[in-house]
Amino acid sequence: MSQLTHINAAGEAHMVDVSGKAETVREARAEAYVEMQATTLEMIIDGSHHKGDVFATARIAGIQAAKRTWELIPLCHPLMLSKVEVNLQAQPEHNRVRIESLCRLTGKTGVEMEALTAASVAALTIYDMCKAVQKDMVIGPVRLLAKSGGKSGDFKAGERHD
Repeated sequence: MSQLTHINAAGEAHMVDVSGKAETVREARAEAYVEMQATTLEMIIDGSHHKGDVFATARIAGIQAAKRTWELIPLCHPLMLSKVEVNLQAQPEHNRVRIESLCRLTGKTGVEMEALTAASVAALTIYDMCKAVQKDMVIGPVRLLAKSGGKSGDFKAGERHD
């Protein structure tokens, strides 16, 4: 079984030393969902929300969050991301919004947390913008879809069936 990398021999939390690692291209993709009533989703789709463009605001929030992950998640390294992408898709057949994020860099540590943070904060932003019209929206699931690069190798999540 793999060891937890953020716990030292004494059982204490610590930031992993990546100084001896090789720089490689690393990429991660994550997704999040926000379930809502059909009327709330329609308001987002047709642009009639009084706070403005919900998708544009959520996209910017997700990008900003990826860039600031190291300030939000203890023990994460500050990273020089070379690409952050946040795409939002209305799925009226499921009364939800799907958010997919992508983060990339050439560096010594992965970008999984940045991708997950981007998708999560974009979802939280949708909730924040729409809570005046619906408070019982549901965020989730949030998950890592794929990662590539680095010593631990590549990962790809299985397909969702809903």
